[in-house]
Parts: sequence; C-alpha cells; structure tokens
Amino acid sequence: MTNAEQLRLADAFPWRRWGPYLSERQWGSVREDYSPGGDAWGYLSHDQARSRAYRWGEDGIAGFSDDHQMLCLAMAMWNGQDPILKERFFGVTNAEGNHGEDVKEYYFYVDALPSHAYQRMIYKYPQRAYPYEDLVSTNRSRGRDQYEYELLDTGVFEGDRYFDVEVEYAKAAPEDILCRITVHNRGPEPATLHLLPTLWFRNTWNGSGDGWPSLFQVPGVRGAAVIEARHPELGRRWLLCEGEQPLLFTDNEDGQKDGIGRYVVQGDKDAVHTSSAGTKAAFWTRLEIPAGESAVVRVRLTDEPVPPEAVRERLAGPGFDEVIAHCRREADDFYDERLGDDLSADERQILRQALAGMLWSKQYFGYDVERWLTQHGRDPLDAGDIRNGDWGHLYADDIISMPDAWEYPWFAAWDLAFHTVAFSVVDLGFAKHQLDLLLSRRYLHPNGQIPAYEWNFGDVNPPVHAWATYLVYELDKAHRGRGDRVWLATAFHKLAKNFSWWVNRKDVDGRNVFQGGFLGLDNIGVFDRSAPLPTGGHLDQADGTAWMALYCQNMLQIALELALDDPAYLEQAQTYIEHFAWIAAAVNAPALASMWDEEDGFFYDLLRLPDGTAVRLKVRSMVGLLPLAAATVFDPVISARHPQLIEEANRFLGRHPSVRAAFPPGRFAGRPGSHLLALFDEVRLRRILDRMLDEDEFLSPYGIRSLSRYHAEHPFEFDVHGVSYRVAYTPAESDSGMFGGNSNWRGPVWFPVNALMIRALLNLYVGYGDDFTVECPTGSGVKMTLFEVAREISDRLTRLFRPGEDGRRPCYGGQDVFAGEHWRDLILFSEYFHGDNGAGLGATHQTGWTGLTAVFPLLFARVTGPELLETGMAGLFRAIDDEEPQP
Repeated sequence: MTNAEQLRLADAFPWRRWGPYLSERQWGSVREDYSPGGDAWGYLSHDQARSRAYRWGEDGIAGFSDDHQMLCLAMAMWNGQDPILKERFFGVTNAEGNHGEDVKEYYFYVDALPSHAYQRMIYKYPQRAYPYEDLVSTNRSRGRDQYEYELLDTGVFEGDRYFDVEVEYAKAAPEDILCRITVHNRGPEPATLHLLPTLWFRNTWNGSGDGWPSLFQVPGVRGAAVIEARHPELGRRWLLCEGEQPLLFTDNEDGQKDGIGRYVVQGDKDAVHTSSAGTKAAFWTRLEIPAGESAVVRVRLTDEPVPPEAVRERLAGPGFDEVIAHCRREADDFYDERLGDDLSADERQILRQALAGMLWSKQYFGYDVERWLTQHGRDPLDAGDIRNGDWGHLYADDIISMPDAWEYPWFAAWDLAFHTVAFSVVDLGFAKHQLDLLLSRRYLHPNGQIPAYEWNFGDVNPPVHAWATYLVYELDKAHRGRGDRVWLATAFHKLAKNFSWWVNRKDVDGRNVFQGGFLGLDNIGVFDRSAPLPTGGHLDQADGTAWMALYCQNMLQIALELALDDPAYLEQAQTYIEHFAWIAAAVNAPALASMWDEEDGFFYDLLRLPDGTAVRLKVRSMVGLLPLAAATVFDPVISARHPQLIEEANRFLGRHPSVRAAFPPGRFAGRPGSHLLALFDEVRLRRILDRMLDEDEFLSPYGIRSLSRYHAEHPFEFDVHGVSYRVAYTPAESDSGMFGGNSNWRGPVWFPVNALMIRALLNLYVGYGDDFTVECPTGSGVKMTLFEVAREISDRLTRLFRPGEDGRRPCYGGQDVFAGEHWRDLILFSEYFHGDNGAGLGATHQTGWTGLTAVFPLLFARVTGPELLETGMAGLFRAIDDEEPQP
C-alpha cells in the first residue's frame, strides 16, 4: 500500500526544497578559514562566531533552511544565567580537549521523514549558567590517559534543573512549514526561558549594496507578529509568530550579527535596529514555566501572504496542531511499512532514531574553491601549497549527508558511501543522488581522484564508492522490480576513471600491491602511513591492497550487470578479473615478499626498506582483517550467460601459471555453480576467523574490535634509530596524537568495517554453504555456519543500543542519568564504541556510518541461511527492501 510519504518522495523536488539543512557548526571549518597558516579552528572560533558573518554557510540549533541556504530559521534561547545567547552548540577544539574536538551539549534526533514533512528533535538546555570556561580549562588540563570532561561532569544538570526544548517541524505543503517548540521544565522549581525563533539570510551580498535581501515587520497584526522576507532569488516568505512579544532586528554582518544577543542578555538598547527591518530578526518570547510543566511556542514559515486578521487562526487555531499530529501519524505509517513487523519494539526504536539522525544530518554545503583561493590572494591556476590548492575545479552548492553536523560538518567520501547504504532503507533516490555527486564533474578531480574531505581533498579515503554503487543499484532493483542501468552505466565509467587513478598513483613499484596512506584507519599503525617513513622506503598495505581487490570485484559485478544489455562490457569484466588475479597473486607471493604470515595465520603490512629487504609489521589489527572483505560470490547464471568469460579467465590463468599457483580455487559447494573470488583459501580463512572470533582478540561483546586485545599484554614495538614506535590495545580513546586527539582505531568497535565483515561472511557462506562451520566464539565449542557468525556479529552491534536487564544501554557506558525517565528513550549513535564495555566515543552524533545499524536487524529478521543459499546474494537485497516492486 502506498502511503503519504511515498507519494511525496515520488514528487520529491518540491518537498525536499526545505529541510534541516543548517549546519550545527560553521565556525572552525576550512571554508571559513582565511588565516595565513591554515589554522581553521583558531581563525574563527565559537566565541567569534557570534559577531562575525560567515561566507559559505550558516549554523544554528534545530535549524531549517531552503536547499541553497538563502533563508534560515533556527532556535536561540537564554536561561537568564548564561553570559551569551545560546544560538549555536558549544564544543572544544582539537587544541582545547584532551581527546580532540567534541561537542559539549546533549541533543537528540528523535524522528524524521525523508521529505522532511515531519522532523522532531530534543535539546537539553541547563537552567544554570552554561560552564564554558570550566569545560575548556578542565579538558585542557587532562592528559590522554584520562577521560574527556563532559557537560554532565560539571554538575550543571544536578537536580534535573534543565529544559527539554522539543522542536517539531511539519509541512502542510512544500512551502508551508509549521514549527512547534514545546519547552518542558524538568526542574523542581519554576524557571524562566527566553525563547527566540530566529530568521535570517545567509550573507551572500559580501558587503555590497546591490541585491540585498530584507526582513521587515508587517504592521497591523494583533495578537501575533509577522516578519516578511524578500530575497531576489527566493522571492517572498512570511514568518508568523504566535503572541504579541517584540520582534528584534539586526543585520547578518560583522559586528552586527550578535546584536539580538547583546540586546537580550546585556540590555544594550543600541544593539538592534529601531526601523523594524534588517537581514536577521528574532521573535522574543519569555516563558515562565512551573516545575514539571511545559509551554508551547508556534511559528509558521509560508510562501503565501496571510491577511493580518487571519494570522492568529493560522497559528493558534486547532488546524496548526492537527497538521503536526497528522504529519506525525504519516511518519508512523511510513516506518511501519518500511520496518515491517519483523522487529522487536526495541529494535524498531533504535532503527527509527538511527535513520532520524541521518536525515537530520543532511546539510547545505557551499564551497567554490576557485573563489576561495582568489579570496586568499592565490592564483587558482598556481595556488602553491595552500590547502586544497590543486582542487580549483571543485564547486559545491548541494545538500549532502554529513558524518556529524557538529564535529564533521563537511562531506567525507568513504563515510558518504556507507551513508547511502543506510539511506537506501528509506530513500533510494537520495542515496543514488549522493553517489552521483562525488563522481560529478564538479567534484571528481580531472585526474580521477575522488575528493576525500574538506580538510584535505587530496587525502586518500578507502575506495568503497563502487561497493556502495552496486549495493544501492541492487536495492533499487529489488524495490522497483528492474535495474536503473542507465544510472549504473554512468557511474561505471566515472568509477573506471577513479580505478585507473588508484592503479597509476598508489602502486609504487607496479607489483599490484597498494599503499594509499592512512586510508581512514587513523592511529592503527606503527607509523603515520600518510607521511614519509622514518626508515625510508615505503609500506605495502594489506588494507590498501584488500580495498583494491574489493574494488576489482565490485567493478566486475557492475560490468556483468551492464553486459546483460551490452556485450561490450564483457571486455571490461575480463579486465577486472585479471586485475583481481594479479592482486591475489601479489598478496600470496612467497617468503618475505608476502603479507601473509604463516606462523601467525594473519595478514600484515609489509615495510619495504631502502636496501631492498622487507619486514612484516606484526600488528594484529583491522588492516589484517580487511582482506576478508575482498570476498564476493558470483551467481551460477554468469556461467550460463557468459561462458566465454569463464573460458577466457581460464585461458588467462593457463598463460600465467605463477598467478594460478597463488590464486585460490573459485568453485565451492554452497550454492552449486557459484564462483567466489577471494584473497585466501579455506585453510587461511579458518586461521583468520580463529583470531577474529576470539574474545581475547577481536571479538568484543559489541562487534569486531579494530585492534586485537592481544596487544594489551603484548604491545608491538619497532625501533628506528633508537626511537621506539609502539602500538598497544586501547579500547577507548587513543593514547597517540598521531592524527589528533579525536582519532582512534586502536581498539574500539567501528560500524563501517564491521559492515564489510558481515557482507564478506555472507558471501563466503553462499560460497561454502552449511558444511563449513567454525567455533564462535573461538574455543567455546559452539559451531556456527558463516551465516550464523554474521548474524552473531550483527546482534552484538545492535546490543550497543538495546537496554540491558538493568535498563541501561551499553552505548552510555553505565552513566545513571541516561537511564532516567526523560533520557532513557533517547539514543546517541556515536562515531565508535569502547572495545570492552560498548560506551559511545568520539563524535557523539556520527549517525552517518553508525546508521548502518538500521540495516543489520532488518536483514537478519527477514532472511535465513537456507533461503540465502537458494536465492544467492540477490536475496539479501529483497530482504532489506521487503516491499512489493513498485510499478
């Protein structure tokens, strides 16, 4: 049955025009950095953000904007105690915190629809003065061996003296946006909150007098207030505000931007305009709320003029709350259909909030690098060593899924690939659009490199774009009943360009062994893999090589799909088979040239020294597990449809016996006639799994750790010229500053690589079948098929967010407050998780790739091992979608 949200998504553009596209932190970003030395955090700080106008975007609390962020609506507030108006979330910078940049606020994304016809979030605002100085000074004074100092640690929430500021948006029409702010006083005494819904224009006029937009008060309105907005591109809009409280006007300009805050907090009467006009305006309402009670403020942003006598009815009449209630029911209908009835109530709540966080984290991202370089006084054609100086072609003016709206308010290439998989559960159109974006001419470098992230577009992220593209294509095909091969072909040709960039740039000596640098795995290695090695020489990276093996497999999958319409793609398919074969041979080369260590039964990075010798860096980490990810099963139908492909592959191996000798066998007993490409044979697979599923090594109660616990008692040490380089297991924050204080792959559980392990295990299961079993956990005596192992890892990951018998969710690390009445149903999806107790760490709202938790429970609730053997991997896509194909 088609529900209202599905109809909106079918007519997506008008409904998507307005959404939660406002960043939660624009200050401290590269775009706003105009310092000579590239000190983004120091050039424009949180303190300065109040009064300095941004050039490239805006930030706010619970914000909404149009898709080019010309007009913005967000919540500002003051508790009567703070030294400043609360207009944006506060956090410490990398230099201020013992564990790096981190938002020091508590806010939760509770609900959202893909069209943004309904959105809901909750912000917990203390009634005591916000402890800005305490948070900075205490975090600065703590060392890396101490936990970071959080807002709860300051005591500011003691006695439940805080407000729950609940913000709901609902759309009566694509351009008619209702916003209801419900403020709950959770404290034991009456409390006052000054609430200021604020409307402003992003500063695009750059100080010139031409084409300025304007806001002004509409006269003659009784019992309410109306702000009219006029913009040369956006047209006219009206913000209707309930009540007769005053409107305050200023300009979104340097030195004036903080005028409303100075007027409200400091009583500076000259800080706002007397003309009731400007480019920034706020509706100032003072709420006196009894203990345990709540108060409501309603505003409405619309493109239709409202007669003065009808304004109150549009706000206070029953129709306002009915629209919000109706949209909320439509959200329930949508998720009831998407999530189905296969899940428990706990799982449904977890999945819905995970998806809500992803939908709230879509942001407007504007960045014209050529103009930015010119503003720095650089020639865009010869920019020198300035950050992103060789990316002058990049022009961004888009809505993008961000890893975290505060800590990472810019896109990251490999994060975004994982995001699209989770988005596919609710919004396949947006998922496809996001994959298109980074391959478009405006983003993809002319040399074929995909931009990594704003901090340094030229860094190298793992090449997972093809993996996500094929997976999203198959999900779309399962949903629609047919594949969008035009979309797939367009992506394939651009991905081929990126593949060539990898082959030409990241294989130093042409041996089909790849480097790539840190590849997202900060702090996991002995050395900084993105910098020159202290030994000289270079690293052959087990993970870099595994990523490229997986890339080959994904490109082969896409080429075979496209060959159903055009046999010319068979030649491309053969090319990727041969690429994979050469990589497999290089990985399994004998003696010291091999990354495989026969004694340990594990893959390691290989340090190649200037004198021609090589040393394995024997760190048991995710680097050595990632070769498992490069395992893909190909359906028996390939042999039937393309016998010449199989024949040509066998001829290739016949011509190259050295490759055949190192190439694992390709036929397996699980699904008759299937072909499985992998970097290992059955013997090596069992040895790797023996370590991965050992609870004293990789298998945590909450997923697969990024570093083996073996290194807690046995740190790896490597001496270079009298300097010792050391890697030890640290289940929480890193004890190394190699990549900054917020980076840690030395023990915690990370969702993206766990997702790849689960995918690989399912492919291996289809290849090997039910006869292949392993102990899980290792040494337990419990035998599982690889399907059951994948399900076990999925269950452990989901356990992070499930309440235990004591009502506490492991992701909160045992903190009592999160089991309290007004906290227990609110979930944070952190960047990574403590390897032993599951506590959430890093960026607290990195819902992006942690949002993958929305995929696993759906999958294992809807498909069994025998069904997977019968249907092949295509059954997974149908299981995740679980809807009748759309006509």
